Amino acid sequence: MVPNRRLNFCGSPLHIMDRRGFLGVAAAGAAAFAADMTQLNVLQHPLLAGELKKQQKRCLLLWLAGGASQLETWDPKPGTLTGGPFRAIPTSVPGIHISELMPQMAQRMKHTCIIRSLNTRIGDHGGGAQLMMRGRRDEPNLKYPDLGAVLARELGRRDSQVPDYVSFYFATEGRNMSLGTAGFLGSRYAPMELYTSMVPENIRRLDGINDLDHKQRAELRDLLSKQFAQGRASSSLGSHNAAYQRVRGLMASEKLFDATQEPPKIRDRYGPTLFGEQVMVARRLIEAGVPFVRVARAWWDSHGQNFETHQELVPELDHVMAALLDDLQERGLLEHTLVITLAEFGRTPRINPSLGRDHFATAWSATLSGCGIQGGSVWGKTDAQGERVVDGEVGAAELFATIYRALGINHQKNYHIGSRPVPLTEPGTKPIKAVLA
Repeated sequence: MVPNRRLNFCGSPLHIMDRRGFLGVAAAGAAAFAADMTQLNVLQHPLLAGELKKQQKRCLLLWLAGGASQLETWDPKPGTLTGGPFRAIPTSVPGIHISELMPQMAQRMKHTCIIRSLNTRIGDHGGGAQLMMRGRRDEPNLKYPDLGAVLARELGRRDSQVPDYVSFYFATEGRNMSLGTAGFLGSRYAPMELYTSMVPENIRRLDGINDLDHKQRAELRDLLSKQFAQGRASSSLGSHNAAYQRVRGLMASEKLFDATQEPPKIRDRYGPTLFGEQVMVARRLIEAGVPFVRVARAWWDSHGQNFETHQELVPELDHVMAALLDDLQERGLLEHTLVITLAEFGRTPRINPSLGRDHFATAWSATLSGCGIQGGSVWGKTDAQGERVVDGEVGAAELFATIYRALGINHQKNYHIGSRPVPLTEPGTKPIKAVLA
């Protein structure tokens, strides 16, 4: 199959500069700022900003919890028995059509690749969410890390003062089915989960403790920890110590989570919804150096009144995603940031007696935008009714290999648990090369 392509580089020639000359002047400053990116204005220095952005890739996942319908978003089938009431509209890329509920993304298709041929075979919320968060299923005695934990390890800076992995999930529906996990990587790469507040709980120093007291307490904890660790070999102990060592930096990052720090013009761009505000804060985190942020929008599980549900949720997704891509592009971040829309599965082409669509994991869609991706393209094809994949079938493993490759990560590398090598993706997995820029 030959996909519809448009040129979209990750590593623009506009950013080519004399690196040796730059580093000779600014290396010390870059190192200092890279260790503390908690102030967004460090990116206002053009040369420093360009170098830091070039050094670090990031990922922002829009998690459509419950399972969004591909037929009402990225793979419409108008005029068929299964197509539903919504039209397909042309996009800015000739030959690509998406749902009429997404007019803003239709005008920004040059940044995005639609994958229409996912067949992941797991149609329950818990199993599907685990698979699509991790790229594989756990073994009985081995818990795998999810995408966020892997990217925190691979893209995070050891000396970073900002979190490596942040997850927003305010809804109660489906939350426990798609919890972030560091798996065998350990607590150092566990997510900062935000359930009820935009600002992480317990991030502020208690009023009764001044900064000197807090610093001295941390030094005492560090001393006792080192004494305890003497003569002991434990990966868990090392992981916990590494997490504690970052506490002061994380506390200093509180303002990054404050949406009111953004100018009214930017806040208006994302809109008044909670989802829009969370995605805007996610952009702030990405800009400050956080490698991975997930923002969950729930609840897409439309067993009844599917069309009303999607008539409410899809335009919001369309608006917020378009605002995000525009914002990232204007800040010079889109070519270094991979934006993903993904759920645990899609929805059935068949419309049930409640005018809903049920769980469907054999022919559904996801999108990749920005860094490392061939924008303005489509991979895969479903049949006229959307019931099966007829070209370019891929599973979770191939999708994850493609994500890793887009971010410059070797998907064939091994981690080690003791002497056992554990591959990043299933052996033999190949990325979708036509999707990559």
